[in-house]
Amino acid sequence: MYFVGRLTLVQLTLVKKIYEWSKSTSGLKFVPRWKWLAIFAMGNSGGHNNTLSIPPGKGPHEVGCTDLMVGHTVQGTFLRLYYPCQASENPHLPDWVPCREYFNGLADFMKMNRALSERIFNYLFGSCKIPAAWNASFKPDGKYPVIIFSHGLGAFRTLYSAICVELASQGFIVAAVEHRDESGSATFYFKENTEPGTKKHPSCDIAKPVSDNLEEVWMYYRPLKPGENEFPLRNKQVKQRADECIRALDLLFDINSGKSVENVLQCDFDLSTMENSMDLCRIAIMGHSFGGATVIESLCKDVKFKCGVALDTWMFPLDEEIFPGVKQPIFFINSEKFQWIGNIIRMKKLDSAIFPRKMITIKDFNQWDPLIDGKDDNLIAGTNIVIPQSSI
Repeated sequence: MYFVGRLTLVQLTLVKKIYEWSKSTSGLKFVPRWKWLAIFAMGNSGGHNNTLSIPPGKGPHEVGCTDLMVGHTVQGTFLRLYYPCQASENPHLPDWVPCREYFNGLADFMKMNRALSERIFNYLFGSCKIPAAWNASFKPDGKYPVIIFSHGLGAFRTLYSAICVELASQGFIVAAVEHRDESGSATFYFKENTEPGTKKHPSCDIAKPVSDNLEEVWMYYRPLKPGENEFPLRNKQVKQRADECIRALDLLFDINSGKSVENVLQCDFDLSTMENSMDLCRIAIMGHSFGGATVIESLCKDVKFKCGVALDTWMFPLDEEIFPGVKQPIFFINSEKFQWIGNIIRMKKLDSAIFPRKMITIKDFNQWDPLIDGKDDNLIAGTNIVIPQSSI
């Protein structure tokens, strides 16, 4: 399931290659010369590439999903909820990328022209669906463990759906937070519309507000300014991300206790059916890259998180002074070609003789095995990075 992060990176690299090629061979100003590339890359304007898909979960449970926004302002909580659901015929499967604004955000993050990249993104991913039934009925079956998921830099709540769907199929309730710290490619919130008759149509059909007085406000990735020191920005962002994960967990506590939770979005899913369905003694936080840093920051801030799973953690945003405050187990899962010595050295500073810490490194290969024990020809126990003894 971890390889969706790497798969996504490969696909986005392909987008970048096509984009650069289109600029060098045709330019953006000459539409007639662009048409031949459109035939090669996108077919006709109404077509989509149907070869890219997210694999369904392999666990014993059918998977449902819904969006939950509590508080319409930028300080509110926004997440995609994945859960075991009751089986249904011909379920509606939501789009992997919810609407064009997220394509625009990805283009900005990758420093690409929006108009051209939107066509490329739409062709490659426009018809890609998440294998989870939209607003499907929750499946009561004892108490499910809980995972809060934090996305990486330039991502958003649905980008890691393959991981979240697989986890839900195995019997987890997963809340994938959409961060509003300007580290994601795009997100939105609402403001009150003070001018009657000027309401704009919502960009995302599945994310319409319940109130006619609310209007979308989009927030995009904030790049570094020329000469700006990166650490203060990233450290501030990781702290906000951790706070957003903690609020998401608090929200699940409210749902589990039967408290009324008001969803700002129009939604047919009945949150009250999840009352007393969560095992709040088994709560993990999981994240990729910047989300991995968010895992560590969150563990330090809230002991309700019982463990962390950190995928290719980007350690740079973290203040090392918090490391002694992390008392929970951490499982670092790294990929062979992503890591570098400075990053691994900082991970190793979290080693503890008291609290469990584990690290594995995944080699390049094309399987989807769990490989948790680190005993496989395609795994490296620990890391492939050689650390000088003087650095430890």
